[in-house]
Amino acid sequence: MDRGYKEDLAYIHDVGFGTFATQSAPGLLEILCQQGIEKGLIVDLGCGSGIWAKALTEAGYDVLGIDISDAMIDLAKKKAPKANFQTASLLRVELPKCDAVTSIGECLNYQFDEHGLGEIKQLFARIYEALRPGGLFIFDILQPGSLTVSNPHQTYYEREEWAILLEKEEDKKTSTLTRKMTIFRQVGELYRKSAEIHRVRLYKSAEIAKELRQVGFRVKIIRRYGELTFRKAHVGFIATKVA
Repeated sequence: MDRGYKEDLAYIHDVGFGTFATQSAPGLLEILCQQGIEKGLIVDLGCGSGIWAKALTEAGYDVLGIDISDAMIDLAKKKAPKANFQTASLLRVELPKCDAVTSIGECLNYQFDEHGLGEIKQLFARIYEALRPGGLFIFDILQPGSLTVSNPHQTYYEREEWAILLEKEEDKKTSTLTRKMTIFRQVGELYRKSAEIHRVRLYKSAEIAKELRQVGFRVKIIRRYGELTFRKAHVGFIATKVA
């Protein structure tokens, strides 16, 4: 099992790519409040560096954040000290009774521990069991067709203290997107080089909605969290455990 998001990439993701979590937070809080969930325990699967966990604790919720990356958990503990965190696979962690479960930023697609639709359905069943009646499961996924330019496609990101060369390639036969990253982070006067390869399994929204309904959820497919509109091939779900 490749845990991914080691120290340098975790840091860069937090400082350079945390916009999605930050901009999602107001819309997500609104969804919770609309369902009458204004307090209680929220479990955040794939919590990353704790941006969403911090927003939840500041809004008065109790939070348990789960992430497979030790480096991400270290960052999250500093960012959201009022939350609790655990290093674990979101597919295998034991879930406590809770009022809502979230998984923001296509976490269910990641293949850090290899899985398919069968394991996803098992996770849905465990989430349904953990939720209190009226509870919500809010999450988003990446679908096939995410590459709208050349395939493979190379992109370069650079800031004063770091840089990333990213190559993305989608395999339409296996519905898999591979992200190969060469990472440079400044340490003292020098730059440290590392590399990571992330593979994500691409799921169609219709098949995910079907599995949710079979478990017992009422399902709403969404294209935004509040004012944050998703990009192409990115889709969200609000799954409700009917009271």
